[in-house]
Amino acid sequence: MTPTQQAGQLIMAAMQPGPVTSLDPAISQQGLGSMLYLGGWQGSSTVAAASSHLQEVSPTVDGTKVGMLVAADQEGGEVQQLTGEGFTELPSGLEQAQDPDLRSSAKAWGAELERAGVNVNLAPVADTVPAEIGRANEPIGKWGRQYGSTPQAAGKGALAFARGMQDAGVEPTVKHFPGIGRITGNTDLTATGISDTTATTKDPYLAPFAQNIEGGTRIVMVGSAHYPKIDGETPALFSEKIVTGMLREDLGFDGVAITDDVGAAKAVAATPVGERATKFIAAGGDIVLTADPAQVPTMVTAIQDEAKGDPAFAQQVTASVTRVLTLKEDMGLLRCG
Repeated sequence: MTPTQQAGQLIMAAMQPGPVTSLDPAISQQGLGSMLYLGGWQGSSTVAAASSHLQEVSPTVDGTKVGMLVAADQEGGEVQQLTGEGFTELPSGLEQAQDPDLRSSAKAWGAELERAGVNVNLAPVADTVPAEIGRANEPIGKWGRQYGSTPQAAGKGALAFARGMQDAGVEPTVKHFPGIGRITGNTDLTATGISDTTATTKDPYLAPFAQNIEGGTRIVMVGSAHYPKIDGETPALFSEKIVTGMLREDLGFDGVAITDDVGAAKAVAATPVGERATKFIAAGGDIVLTADPAQVPTMVTAIQDEAKGDPAFAQQVTASVTRVLTLKEDMGLLRCG
């Protein structure tokens, strides 16, 4: 792969409803390797046509077709980007937790995604929202996105959902490491109220993430909240202590780490666009998710420039690309010919 194609494998860009060709320039010129359906897509056939096109225009490198990670945010309740014909209206996490056969239900929902050419789901939520905070937790509790108010309940629900997705051939994404159940502000909408002043590296709320990693989850989303007892005011996704130290070393995760959105999120708005990519990779992460596809060239250039001037960072890029391509190979997305 060229340096540009390597950098492009480390970016996921959102695609809004409309022309299926809207990401073609990013794929052909920046080597974009992953995308996310955003903006409320209607109908399985519409999504399937877009997914098919994305796989057709994905690059061929030395005779190997390198397919796309095609993602949806199909979590349930208030968070469901694909609706209409062919897609079930999914219950919220709290409602899913009441389902005695959640794994089977999730397999059926995953099969809907698989039929539409979606191979990654940015779910389940593994955050624990304590009962005393409840709906005052803007990102999760307000919408009932959690599976429960204890780590045991959160882990059980998230694992059942994740395994159901895997049963359907869709990769789940456990989020939002190391947990955003105790904050009050929503990191997408504000840079205030997003510090968890309780969490430590031994936090019991890490248990649902550990349980899902042990259960075979291969993608973990890192959030952008702050954890003062762990790494001061550094957002989790830019923290080597959190991404490398806690996720990779403490929990033994060797899969793909992806950011929560860094394109439009207020929590990282003060960080220049290019640095949002390089800081995550430097912390030990792999795929940078942006809701704004216009940012892809800036991010790709920043990754390349940093790698040229910093051998240690260049090694991290290689390690990240290797993790992404290993996942793609396991998913059957690397094809000869």
